[in-house]
Amino acid sequence: MQANCSQLHSPPGIVGSEGTSASLCAHARLTEGSGLHSGDVHIQINSIPKECAENTSSRNTRSGVHNCTHGCIHSRLRNHSHSEARQPDDTATESGEHGSSSFSEFRYLFKWLQKSLPYILILGVKLVMQHITGISLGIGLLTTFMYANKSIVNQVFLRERCSKIQCVWLLVFLAGSSVLLYYTFYSHSLYYSLVFLNPTLDHSSFWALLWIVGITDFILKFFFMGLKCFILLVPSFLMPFKSKGYWYMLLEELCQYYRTFVPIPVWFRYLISYGKVGNATGWSLGILLALLYLILKLLNFFGHLRTFRQVLRIFFTRPSYGVPASKRQCSDVDDICSICQAEFQKPILLICQHIFCEECIILWFNREKTCPLCRIVISDHINKWKDGATSSHLQIY
Repeated sequence: MQANCSQLHSPPGIVGSEGTSASLCAHARLTEGSGLHSGDVHIQINSIPKECAENTSSRNTRSGVHNCTHGCIHSRLRNHSHSEARQPDDTATESGEHGSSSFSEFRYLFKWLQKSLPYILILGVKLVMQHITGISLGIGLLTTFMYANKSIVNQVFLRERCSKIQCVWLLVFLAGSSVLLYYTFYSHSLYYSLVFLNPTLDHSSFWALLWIVGITDFILKFFFMGLKCFILLVPSFLMPFKSKGYWYMLLEELCQYYRTFVPIPVWFRYLISYGKVGNATGWSLGILLALLYLILKLLNFFGHLRTFRQVLRIFFTRPSYGVPASKRQCSDVDDICSICQAEFQKPILLICQHIFCEECIILWFNREKTCPLCRIVISDHINKWKDGATSSHLQIY
């Protein structure tokens, strides 16, 4: 078929010489057509082979046309393959441009922060100088709480080996810190907040309110931590270790319950004072905000009441985790407790048939629910705060 096509474009005398170029041109046209299939006939009269056929005297002209035809074919095929390969590259380029734009925005933000850093430092120093008393007091109260809380937990863990001198020192330290604080700010009458009264301040701003509530919350923590130190000082024959754990838990729940209600008068007065603008809208908005605050505190009250009732039930029922173990049962395990690695002291047999010292297993169940060996659930709930710890949560509202 290619030979016939070349004969259509060339004279009879030069069929053999120019037939090859005509055949290549026709083959190129067939290759470019995307809709052609095998067996289709496609005849196209091209001007290039005709011009080449007319010039029979020059071989260089024929070779130039032949080279031009081949160059046209290869260039078109190359452009087609490049256009197909360029599509995924365009997608990658777009994603790269998006990433580079995000990186440029981040770099611009970093440069802005770098330029603004001196001004931010100046404003920060000014803010610190204005509230240097409150910031210093807050750091001092926080460090005092952390030190006393960790020391009390360590002394409870030592059980009968706790240091009485250390307990007395903690008691004096907490009491002295509270008295010194109230004496320093005696003119403000901050201790009024402990009995649901309002302190006497020159101005009642938002920052002053946070300062009052924060100090009162820390003082209440110090007070109940001092009571825990008193329990540590009680001899074991008057109050055994098992009973002390329940007292620690009860004191902590009482502390949290009391701290929930202490900020109510201060916040209520602050919200109502919003209505001192002098118009009916200000008074109405102030009363509405105060009522919403009381409703939220009432809901919080019922949540704490449910928890407090559970603590009281545990405190009075004193649930046991097992029964006393016999000497024969202890001899089966070589009379060694797997927790303390010492001889049994008042051994307790759990429902999983494992034996431990009474004090060891009580201390274990202060934070866990399962047996130390087989991990079977023994207790339905975790008896929190029986290790003498105090909540670090700051009751602001």
